[in-house]
Amino acid sequence: MALLALGLFQRAESPEGRKRTPDHSDRRIALQNETGEREKNEEMIAALDPSGYCETPVYNPDLCPNMIAAQAKLVYHLNKYYNEKCQSRKAAISKTIREVCKVVSDVLKEVEVQEPRFISSLNEMDNRFEGLEVISPTEFEVVLYLNQMGVFNFVDDGSLPGCAVLKLSDGRKRSMSLWVEFITASGYLSARKIRSRFQTLVAQAVDKCSYRDVVKMIADTSEVKLRIRDRYVVQITPAFKCTGIWPRSAAHWPLPHIPWPGPNRVAEVKAEGFNLLSKECYSLNGKQSSAESDAWVLQFAEAENRLLLGGCRKKCLSLLKTLRDRHLELPGQPLNNYHMKTLVSYECEKHPRESDWDENCLGDRLNGILLQLISCLQCRRCPHYFLPTLDLFQGKPHSGLENAAKQTWRLAREILTNPKSLEKL
Repeated sequence: MALLALGLFQRAESPEGRKRTPDHSDRRIALQNETGEREKNEEMIAALDPSGYCETPVYNPDLCPNMIAAQAKLVYHLNKYYNEKCQSRKAAISKTIREVCKVVSDVLKEVEVQEPRFISSLNEMDNRFEGLEVISPTEFEVVLYLNQMGVFNFVDDGSLPGCAVLKLSDGRKRSMSLWVEFITASGYLSARKIRSRFQTLVAQAVDKCSYRDVVKMIADTSEVKLRIRDRYVVQITPAFKCTGIWPRSAAHWPLPHIPWPGPNRVAEVKAEGFNLLSKECYSLNGKQSSAESDAWVLQFAEAENRLLLGGCRKKCLSLLKTLRDRHLELPGQPLNNYHMKTLVSYECEKHPRESDWDENCLGDRLNGILLQLISCLQCRRCPHYFLPTLDLFQGKPHSGLENAAKQTWRLAREILTNPKSLEKL
């Protein structure tokens, strides 16, 4: 049973040409124009939509007879880059994943021996490990799916952006829960308490597992993080998988006036559901309240992956990830691969036709996303795709975002003006 509490966030589009102040519910991400807010790059501003919103540049072959040839040249070099650099990156990460998963699986087996309620769900299916997400070539997250969520109601009232709580459906069922000792006096299943217990179990398992010489717990964090061979970091996150329901805070999706994705894909995505993760979530001032410590973080990994099927969407994301890894791995880590994935989803909305994602449009889509990324970095705001009140840049140092904007602009300009430069990027 799912209890979806009231608190639906509505997002309104502005009338054509109406000047307005954008809020956190906007899908289209406005550029900041206030004097002194940021260093202005006149070349970039000219390339963006003068209305103040970043859009993919529209090329008119009648105005520039060589444009079609230039686009074809860019697509050629992007495909070459994909076949050489992106595939090489994929192969290297695949090898790393197998090495990392051997260690994590061994640790989780030891955890299960101590506490049978934490059963490893790190299983390989179709050459993929269920619940594993690649954050970067050296950083990974493994979602550990827990059992028996049934006696709890899923309450999503929007009071904690990006989070929800699990509350006992009936106080008399407390003793029936598999997780009885982690239920608060108010009847909430505490994400913090479960994570704390799991962290203790993992610390003990690390000392006992057969890989104890190459794996260490990372201290000074409430998250469960392992450092493997002094090269890789893996976060293991307890979670519940929620299928057959859709959170109220994401009920606005899909927007009614945007034809992408079609009704069949929407049904597939919503059936895929979402995860509730036991990890840190912060309010807008960066401090964790008691309510937030008991709350669970909403995650839509599988739904997002399903959205990017078809056309050159996944190829475009692979290009962006590779460019980020090679050129935008900056101090303070202002950018990660999830930001890239989010912006590809927004680009799909801006270009909803399948023909917009044909192979010959790859260059246009990539440039559009890079320009949108620059806009986000300069606005210091990147809304989550399904939960737009949640800012993915929250807590990032402004100096890091500004540096990333400059680096991204240099990269975009280089690719756009000299596609052959991809051979050296």
